Amino acid sequence: MRYVFDKFIFIVIFLFMLLSICNMFINKAYFILVMEGKKTAGRQKISMEKIKNEAARYTSFSKRRLSLYKLADELVQQHNVDIGIVLSSPTNKPYSFFHPTVEAVTQRFLNPNIELSDTTKLVATNVRNNVNEIEYKLAELKIREDVASKEAFTLDQAKEKGEIGWWEDIEKLKTDELTQFEAWLNIADYKMKDRLQQLKNEVASNAS
Repeated sequence: MRYVFDKFIFIVIFLFMLLSICNMFINKAYFILVMEGKKTAGRQKISMEKIKNEAARYTSFSKRRLSLYKLADELVQQHNVDIGIVLSSPTNKPYSFFHPTVEAVTQRFLNPNIELSDTTKLVATNVRNNVNEIEYKLAELKIREDVASKEAFTLDQAKEKGEIGWWEDIEKLKTDELTQFEAWLNIADYKMKDRLQQLKNEVASNAS
């Protein structure tokens, strides 16, 4: 029991130190790239400059944080790796990204030569399966969106020409026009749901 408690304390201290390092990096060494001339077409001289404006610095941090998460997600999908990222914003707000779980990443980091516990492996496997299922559904939705976009293109052209308007009775539309109109509505519905999900993610991220 004492060993488990000491190990837990060590993990907490380690994460706290990692947060402190990230916080120092963000507040004291967060830079933007500024191009200063070119040596050749392929090589350019790059200097670093800290973002002095606090609002601009936080906005840049938010964009780069999402980009970092995206890169981490690509590493997970392409190479099936375990990864953990801990960040602290310019306002000292902590953020994290772990896959498959915090426990799996920390255990592997602290004890790389020791096999994970059965519980940790089971939870990690379930998380990986859920992620794979979501990725599959997203890919499927992307295919459907592409098909619907092509089908709706003709409908958009017809609307621009005044051949079809919102005021027209749907019963007067022909079969191909109804198909195109349905495709256009599906795209609008997809975009609204996608935007709603983005807003929910932003709220959840800000609340974490």
